[in-house]
Amino acid sequence: MNFLSLTGIELQKIRRSKILLILLAPVVIMWLPAIINSEKIQDVQGIPITPEHNFFIQGFMGMVWFMIPATLIICTVLLIQIEQTNHGMKKMLTLPINRRMLCLAKFAVLLLLPAVQMVMSTAAYYGSAFLSSKLQGYDYILPPGYIFPCIGKFYLAALPAAAVFWMIALLIQTPVFAVGTGLALCVPSVLIINTDYWFLHPMSYPFYMLMTEYGKAAKGLYTTDIDWFPWLPVAVMITVVSLAVSCVKMSRYEE
Repeated sequence: MNFLSLTGIELQKIRRSKILLILLAPVVIMWLPAIINSEKIQDVQGIPITPEHNFFIQGFMGMVWFMIPATLIICTVLLIQIEQTNHGMKKMLTLPINRRMLCLAKFAVLLLLPAVQMVMSTAAYYGSAFLSSKLQGYDYILPPGYIFPCIGKFYLAALPAAAVFWMIALLIQTPVFAVGTGLALCVPSVLIINTDYWFLHPMSYPFYMLMTEYGKAAKGLYTTDIDWFPWLPVAVMITVVSLAVSCVKMSRYEE
């Protein structure tokens, strides 16, 4: 089987699971309060930021700090559990397939999940911004030319963390420990992005991107510069090493 065939099989497994509901839950949790508390958005407490930018930043802050990484953690563990519950892995390994390619196909499917969640989040943002605008008589809606690139950057910044979580899920077979390890890595992101070595912590990348957008919207409050070096080389290295370890682990599965 080639890579596309393996990816297609993995997508069929996702369709029969409840993972899409798991992707939707954080979106609702984050954006429903934005509508309920929309009258408080205009109180920027002296920060030089417009209410519409404040609405966007505050709405996505919880998503990029915790919800997106947490969803990735749960999805990686569920992808492994689906295989174990239905003996799918044993069935797949009886076929003439390259195990490393199978690992990469599963990871490709994993990358589709946060992309779907980003689409949901974009729709939820515009829906909540529209309703809040009607409730408060103020236009909270920002143009797509601003929103889409921002959300695209949040997604791309989450990819190295996805590779790390996939590696953890394969190395730690006990679901509770795999989830606990992943969540423990997510929590300190708020503190780590304020250090000189934040680029060593891939779970901090989406939050870092959000704070640079915050700095652009609230001029003078935060830095707006993205330190591509050493961030980009380190991010690529973390992703490649994590995937390499994952492929090695998959190649030795049940040997």
